[in-house]
Amino acid sequence: MAVVSYRRGMKLSLFAAVAAVLCCVVASQSIAQENEHSIVGSSPLYGLTGATGWINSKPLTPKQLKGKVVLVDFWTYSCINCLRALPYIRAWADKYKDSGLVVIGVHSPEFGFEGEQENVQKAVQKLGITYPVALDSDHAIWNAFHNEFWPAHYFIDAKGKVRYEHFGEGQYDQSEKWIQELLQERAGATMPGNTADVQGKGVEAAPDMREVKSPETYIGYARAAHFASPDGIKKDVEHAYTEPSHPALNEWGMAGKWTEHDQNAVLKAAGGKIIFHFHARDLHLVLGPTYNGKPVRFRVTIDGHAPGENHGVDTDDQGNGTVTEYRLYQLVRQKGSVEDHVFAIEFEDPGVQVFSFTFG
Repeated sequence: MAVVSYRRGMKLSLFAAVAAVLCCVVASQSIAQENEHSIVGSSPLYGLTGATGWINSKPLTPKQLKGKVVLVDFWTYSCINCLRALPYIRAWADKYKDSGLVVIGVHSPEFGFEGEQENVQKAVQKLGITYPVALDSDHAIWNAFHNEFWPAHYFIDAKGKVRYEHFGEGQYDQSEKWIQELLQERAGATMPGNTADVQGKGVEAAPDMREVKSPETYIGYARAAHFASPDGIKKDVEHAYTEPSHPALNEWGMAGKWTEHDQNAVLKAAGGKIIFHFHARDLHLVLGPTYNGKPVRFRVTIDGHAPGENHGVDTDDQGNGTVTEYRLYQLVRQKGSVEDHVFAIEFEDPGVQVFSFTFG
C-alpha cells in the first residue's frame, strides 16, 4: 500500500486519513496503465516556467529537456513521506544520469517557512540532493500538473508526455522499471533490468506501516483535529492551556501559555508542553525556532520517563534536544515492540513554533 501525504488544504480527520489511503490504493491500481496526460495540447513541462527559483541548476525549459526522459518529483522538505522517498530518487538520478534521465525535484511548500529559498537550500544540501530543484513557492507548477499529493512522481517520455504517475511512498521497483522502459524507448536498446539497492537511514528509513495507528496531525487551528485540552482551541490569542488528564489514542493537548495560529502554535512562556497519545514506531514533529531565529531547548518523555534507547535521531537517551531550524524532528524511534504511549515534549525556552505530528 502506498503512503501519501495529504493534498494541500484538506482538513484532516481519521475519516480523511482513511479516505486518502483508499484513494491512494485506487491510484496505485490504475497508474500501471499508460497515461498520456498533457496540458492543453502542450508538454506539461511548460509548467516549469512558473518556478520562483532554481537550486543546483539554471532554469530548465521544455526545449532543453526535449529528447530526455524526465522524472518530476513533487515534494516539500518537512514531509516525512517525501523524505522517505528521497533515497530512491537520489539513487535513480545517479544511476541513470548518463542514460538520458533528468530528475527534477519540484519543491511545493505546505507551510510558509518552506517557501523561503534559504530554508530550501539548506535542506537540499543537508539531504544530499544534487539534481535540479525547481522552487514552486506559488504552487504554479503544482497547479499546472493538477497535482494534489506529496510525494507525487510523474514519469515523462522523450516526447514530453506523462506516461506514468505514482502518488505516495512505495512501489519503488515498479517505478524504476517505468524509468527503464522509457529510457529503452528513447535509446532503442535494452536497459539492464536490475533495480537499485536502497536502504534509507535515520528519518529516511522505511516506515513500519503495520504499526502506524496514528494519523498525521496538525497543530494550527486551520486543520487541527482530536484536540483534548479543556476549553478547546482559542484562535489567535494567548491562552493558558491545561494538559488533558487522560487523552485517548490519537488525542493531543497543550499545557502552558500558547498562541494558536492557522498553521502553528507559538509558545509564549518557558515550560510549555505538548502531549500526544500515539501508536507507531516513529514519532516526528515539525518545529521551528523563535521568530528571530533563537534556538529552543526541549526534553521529551514517553509515559513520563526518559526515552532511553527509544529516542529519535534528534534527541539523546535522556530526551534532550534543541530546535535550531525549521524542519521535521524525529523524536521517537522504538526499538522493541510497538505499543500505545503518551508522548510529551516540554520546552525550556519560549518562542518555539510547532506545526504538525507525523508517524512511521
